Amino acid sequence: MKEFLARKNIVISAKRYGIDALGAMAQGLFCSLLVGTIIKTLGQQLGIPFLVEIGGYASAMSGPAMAAAIGYALQAPPLVLFSLVAVGSAANGLGGAGGPLAVLVIAIVAAELGKAVSKETKVDILVTPLVTICAGVALSAWWAPAIGAAASAVGKVIQWATVLQPFWMGILVSVVVGIALTLPISSAAICSALTLTGLAGGAAVAGCCANMVGFAVLSFRENGWGGLVSQGLGTSMLQMPNIVRNPRIWLPAILTSAVTGPLATCVFQMEMNDPSGGLASGMGTCGLVGQIGVYAGWVSDVAAGTKAAITSFDWLGLVLISFVLPALLCWAFGLFFRRIGWIKEGDLKLD
Repeated sequence: MKEFLARKNIVISAKRYGIDALGAMAQGLFCSLLVGTIIKTLGQQLGIPFLVEIGGYASAMSGPAMAAAIGYALQAPPLVLFSLVAVGSAANGLGGAGGPLAVLVIAIVAAELGKAVSKETKVDILVTPLVTICAGVALSAWWAPAIGAAASAVGKVIQWATVLQPFWMGILVSVVVGIALTLPISSAAICSALTLTGLAGGAAVAGCCANMVGFAVLSFRENGWGGLVSQGLGTSMLQMPNIVRNPRIWLPAILTSAVTGPLATCVFQMEMNDPSGGLASGMGTCGLVGQIGVYAGWVSDVAAGTKAAITSFDWLGLVLISFVLPALLCWAFGLFFRRIGWIKEGDLKLD
């Protein structure tokens, strides 16, 4: 069995499924639903129907895009990869609000089954797509509704708890999602799988920004403007090798997220209600997707009548939580830890 799995490049591991596949799923979701939402929002605000139409087409392909991305991460052969498009459509559609998690689980199983039979028969062009699609769609009908309901229920519990206890849950959600963003896993995929929206989504945005902008400013003396941009608009994951060497360098960003999270929920009541269903909650300042998502949510709420208007206080909260406070607080915390010797010169230097 080991020889067969090795020959088929089927690696059953937490890294392959929990990091590689999960990260790829987030990219697929980003390139379809999130980008489609951005284009659609621009079209609505600028009064350009063609952009609205483009955004609708992109958003509709989120399931197939996620499944294909997962197959790519699992190094699936072409016939399996292309067959996963149908699997992703079925899993996402039947999974409802928890569609992304359903796609993740079912696409992994379907891809590995397809890889197992790939090139094992003389009629591979028929057998491989049949096994991949039939297995994937059958599992979607069997598993997807339950997976989607479970993920949606967990997300709703987090949202309910955040509304009930905005201070403590603001801290918890902000810190946990901020840590997930910096770890080599996908915070965006987690937020999307749990449909982390509303106040909980706002706290998640705060945590992500605390890590991205925080590390960018904290390490400015070591990395200069290049490091500021690559971490502030890219990803704080670049600091993971340094965190492994000295975990204390993470404390300023974590403490910052513990401050900005409850400020987002209790003071500014910042919500993430973008139509992507929570993906932008775990993106932070990466390409300013988090901020665009908050704005798209405002527009959607105003259109639905649940929000009267976008106010100057809304904009003030978004700017402070996303940029100003993470920069100031993380720099101040970092200065303290540098003075007591927990962070030394060069500890934050990017390779």
